[in-house]
Amino acid sequence: MTEPTTEDEELRTWHPDLSALSDQDLGTLVPAAYAVGREAPFVSTSVRFSVEDEAKQRQPRYTPEACERMFQALVGGLAQRRWADLVLGAGTLVRCTGPWPDLAGPARTLAEYLLDHERLDQPFALLAIGGLAGDGVLRAVADRLGQVRRGPIARDELDLVLRLAPAERVLLAELFDTRSFTSPAVAPQVWERVAAIPACVEYARAALESAADRARAVQDGEIPFRADKAFTGDEVAAVGHAARIALLRDEPWLPGLFDRLLPGISVAPTDARTLPSQALLYEIVRAAQEFPTPELVTAIRTVRGKARHAGVPKQLDKMLKKVEAALAERTEVALRLPDLGFGPGGVLRRELGGYTALVTVTAGKAELTFEKDGTALKGVPAPVRRDHKAEVAELRDLAKRVSAQLVTLARALEGGFTVDAVHPFGRWRDALLRHPIAGPVVRTLLWQVETAPGDWRTVLPEADEPPDAADDAPVRLWHPIRSRPDEVRAWRDLLVERRIRQPFKQAFREIYLLTPAEEDTATYSNRFAAHLVHYRRMFALFRARGWTSALLGPWDGGGSDEAVRTLAAGEWRVRFSHVLADWQGEHEIAGTNRVVFDRRGDGGGWREAALADVPPLVFSEAMRDVDLFVGVASIAADPMWEDGEAHEYWVRAWYADLGESTRTRRDALERVLPRTKIADRCAIDGRYLVVRGELRTYRIHLGSANIVMEPDDTFLCIVPERRAAGARVFLPFEDERLSLILSKAFLLAADDAIEDESILTQIKRGA
Repeated sequence: MTEPTTEDEELRTWHPDLSALSDQDLGTLVPAAYAVGREAPFVSTSVRFSVEDEAKQRQPRYTPEACERMFQALVGGLAQRRWADLVLGAGTLVRCTGPWPDLAGPARTLAEYLLDHERLDQPFALLAIGGLAGDGVLRAVADRLGQVRRGPIARDELDLVLRLAPAERVLLAELFDTRSFTSPAVAPQVWERVAAIPACVEYARAALESAADRARAVQDGEIPFRADKAFTGDEVAAVGHAARIALLRDEPWLPGLFDRLLPGISVAPTDARTLPSQALLYEIVRAAQEFPTPELVTAIRTVRGKARHAGVPKQLDKMLKKVEAALAERTEVALRLPDLGFGPGGVLRRELGGYTALVTVTAGKAELTFEKDGTALKGVPAPVRRDHKAEVAELRDLAKRVSAQLVTLARALEGGFTVDAVHPFGRWRDALLRHPIAGPVVRTLLWQVETAPGDWRTVLPEADEPPDAADDAPVRLWHPIRSRPDEVRAWRDLLVERRIRQPFKQAFREIYLLTPAEEDTATYSNRFAAHLVHYRRMFALFRARGWTSALLGPWDGGGSDEAVRTLAAGEWRVRFSHVLADWQGEHEIAGTNRVVFDRRGDGGGWREAALADVPPLVFSEAMRDVDLFVGVASIAADPMWEDGEAHEYWVRAWYADLGESTRTRRDALERVLPRTKIADRCAIDGRYLVVRGELRTYRIHLGSANIVMEPDDTFLCIVPERRAAGARVFLPFEDERLSLILSKAFLLAADDAIEDESILTQIKRGA
């Protein structure tokens, strides 16, 4: 990165491959890259940018000499930038391979310059660097920051930093300051190191207690209510830091504290459709996205149902998707549930004025019902509704909370597939299988118990008792990728025969194995490329499945992006690229592209991996998500699509081979249909369900649920009622498209009874 001569003109467009450099080699280059002026002539900016980009993807390691050069580069850049990236400087010390060099001189220059020029946008790094220059400079920095920090909780955090050792201060700078464009990702285990500092733990509880007390004071009228003004911006950030520390440590006092804090900041003490602190509510949820606990998820869901602000429930729903995805990978706490007074079998009973109220846990939710002398009643009895309003409201709220817990549990269990979560048999038996709330969910799932080394026995507790095993014997969820096809078929038959509905698709789960084409491409898959999808629908599915992606649109840089999800406890990452294809009013169409996988390296950065190296279960689960995105959002599933060239894609999809999800749907139909009253009018023919009505015969596509009518293959557009007959047919798993297909089949099997003129007109036109 020396200045090239005239003969070195080609260096300006040279993009070197730095992947072979060690992390320490990269750490040697980063100070040199920073020292290169942004507007310096005759400098190979491509080399500088390549170094910075590589550093952002990895975790550079800095020798003491490299740390010293980094600080010299920071000082040298002050004249040109009028600013210095102190987070980058503090980060070199976090990643230093030896004793820190003496940095008092450059640290003093940096701190004094930034104070003089009012550049206080990296306060924690400024404190860390100021501390290296001596107590006098540190106190000067603290005094200046104390003048601009707003709110007592934020000032308490400032006092905490002053009590810490220099090495501890740089850790806070790594975590708490806004990261610059050139900064690498947060170094591994930094949160754990901060959470082990006694002073930080003490502050975390004090800050959260103070926040809860203030929320109560607002609700009680001791502090005047102003919408979203209960906490300053600095305090919101400080409480967020405290919440992350406490959540990471999984402190036992946290559930009770969040039960006080969240309701207090989520609903105005008046009838206003506002809240005391929307900012703090969202900050707590962001903390839960990093270090979730089931109790906090339940608390968030509870306030989500009570918030009166129109936009808050919708935003919380989006944020909860990431929380649930993160909870699934935090297996040590994910499956913890309170019993809430429920008895064996998942039933809570309460006597109310001669009637018995029952909150009953099923496989998917909790329901409130009433009995009189053992006889089930419809609805709430009038005397109970009149004389026990508060108790009924409390029980309804309890049912909602338990239902929210069951959703969280199911998603945590399903998310455990990619981490291959294993539980000790004794804990699984006592804390899950026999748990009054978790038990009904756990019993409907297939489990494997290792009864001898390498010998895994599969059991469905709803149909058979688990085998005897030692308390420390491993237990894991069964996945079809680990089983023979005949075993998978047998479990599917049993579920349908016993009418056992699983909380998520397990026995009928799709399997995605590496194809010969993917073996040839080696590092990427085109299996789901070249599809046209409704973009907003796919974007919503990204959020629902825990993927992150920037929003596409007709603006600079909005033409393409990658949806990303980390899997296997952060060891693997999948990327699904897509591009903007059309942006005209309601038709926001995206085109799909390749899928690639990355593996996390020893330094914490990502490296693109060969598909053959991806664990089969991780590969299958990732590709299952992408199949869902394409299958649900594809314009081929839109029966009204008639838009020019895209219509050709729509027609091609009608005749395309079945994908894994559609084959699974066909498998389920083959088992379910014979048990329905329209069985004699239905037949499965390849990719279609053929339904014989009185007026015509129909072919329903098993992928898109679109319909054509024989004999001329005219398309039939139907928007079925939400509670059509197909929705009442027993299904062993939830599948919206399968329910839609069955609903259409029930309707068309009795087409002579259809009263909807828009449908009848289409049917009779060519009959």
